[in-house]
Amino acid sequence: MDLTPVIRHLEKLVGFDTQNPPRDLHGESEIWRYISAALPDGFDIDITDHGKGRVSFFAVRGQPGLLFNVHLDTVPVLQGSAHPPLTLVVEDGRAHGRGACDIKGAAACLLHVAATTSAPMALLFTTDEEGAEGCCVNEFIAAGRAEPFRQVVVAEPTGCLAETRHRGYLSVKGSFGGVSGHSSERRSLADNAIHRMALWSAAAVESAREADAQGNRTCFNIGTVEGGVKSNVIADRVDLHWSARLPAGADNEAFLHRMSTLEAAGHARWHVPFSGPPLPNREGGDAAAMAFAEARQLAQGKGLDFWTEAALFSAAGMPALVLGPGHIEQAHAVDEWVEGMQLQRAFEIYSGLVTSDA
Repeated sequence: MDLTPVIRHLEKLVGFDTQNPPRDLHGESEIWRYISAALPDGFDIDITDHGKGRVSFFAVRGQPGLLFNVHLDTVPVLQGSAHPPLTLVVEDGRAHGRGACDIKGAAACLLHVAATTSAPMALLFTTDEEGAEGCCVNEFIAAGRAEPFRQVVVAEPTGCLAETRHRGYLSVKGSFGGVSGHSSERRSLADNAIHRMALWSAAAVESAREADAQGNRTCFNIGTVEGGVKSNVIADRVDLHWSARLPAGADNEAFLHRMSTLEAAGHARWHVPFSGPPLPNREGGDAAAMAFAEARQLAQGKGLDFWTEAALFSAAGMPALVLGPGHIEQAHAVDEWVEGMQLQRAFEIYSGLVTSDA
């Protein structure tokens, strides 16, 4: 297979700045004009701007039973990259660029599939997955637009394995309160908001370690911490943002309640920006997706540690699986990349799924 058309699409897609944040996108953004022009005649295209950079691009040809879902927003560019992040660089069989793996590489493959077959096909591109909002997919489902489809393939990086199970995702913002004053006061040890947060954090990390030792890994992570004024002032507030990725069968609300009982948690207030269910959303809920994969002889994986929007489709009662080029270790990295062989394999799989769905 000649990968040139896929690389050409990927080069253009990486060049569009879709970092989230700031998610500076709207219904008239240039990326939609490019994708519209890349799709051959026969596709009906609908672009929905939900505001705040949340845009859905839905393209359908004929009456397919299979829907491909791809998010086009990326995490922000990181400092220290060996390659210009928004310029695709291909070397040693790898395509480097922000979003090349997560998941513009899959989008490039699907655009080429659309051009090389006239079979019925449906594509849903969205822009708010990296913000852990799910607005685009949830609105698509709520509007009844997912109902005609028998199966959803979410094109996140899985090494081109079909994955029918993954962890849920719980995102929590919190604030610890304290009582301000001079750091020379004896009460500073107990009244400092940062000290209280540190006690809770230590307990949370230890709880996660204990769960991991028992074979019940939670993927707990404190991502950001901000607070205090200066070293000689008792901190009266500290804010933090943490997350947990729980295995299928675990309950996000129960986990949050447990974290709210740890040491010093009484000084905290929690806010949940996003709580995503696992895939599948219920025991045995992956049977239809597994049957779909088996019927098409797709190699299946053993489950994912990261969350995807396949869970939103599953929660709405739709069979959903995750399948895309690349590996999660290559995503969100300083120098993100996807292997050319993975792009070739993804193109072949997607093309086979589309033609067999006709």
